[in-house]
Amino acid sequence: MKQHSLIGLVLIVAFIGGIWAAVTIAPPDVNPQGPATTYFQTYPAPRGLPSFRLTEAGGEPVTNATLRDQWTVIFLGYTYCPDVCPTTMAGLNRIYPQLQQIPTEYPIKIMFLSVDPKRDTPARLRSYKQYFNDDFIAATGDHGQLFGLVRSFGLVYAMSESTDQPDYLVDHSASIVVVSPKAEVVGRFKPDAIPGALTVVDPAHIIADMPAIVAAH
Repeated sequence: MKQHSLIGLVLIVAFIGGIWAAVTIAPPDVNPQGPATTYFQTYPAPRGLPSFRLTEAGGEPVTNATLRDQWTVIFLGYTYCPDVCPTTMAGLNRIYPQLQQIPTEYPIKIMFLSVDPKRDTPARLRSYKQYFNDDFIAATGDHGQLFGLVRSFGLVYAMSESTDQPDYLVDHSASIVVVSPKAEVVGRFKPDAIPGALTVVDPAHIIADMPAIVAAH
């Protein structure tokens, strides 16, 4: 009897501990009161962005004010990325005409944010975005600007190798975030994890959910 009671107590403690860990260590990142979407993860509350100043492919500054009065679909990566970035950019280019047809007071823009400022000069960014879609915004900045901005998106990046190597790789989130016309991050599209396939966001998911996202704000 005592042994059964002890086992029961251990199970109860483990259960309570599991609940605490789930809430404290990995809090829910989906707002149940958000727009009725199938794939989009709405953050519990819109996230304001830190003050930042980046440089666009044409040399123009990109600041918080740039993201106001428009919807901005943002993907971060780097031009030397061998797989996830070109695949994602090609997908965004395919759905761009459909995004422009969504009824909205504010235009919907797509932005490529490079987290490799050492190699991704404005000239290289200009060439890169022109390959996919010249209407896209392509920008970067020094790491002091990028780290805080990327963190506010709920994303991460890191240099996986020494940048002294010419072909170094950069680890980065493959999610795509959506910034509202108030220049606040409202949520993200997470990539599909399919065995044997690239971990990228399905562009069809963006088309499916963007009308509801726009309508809710």
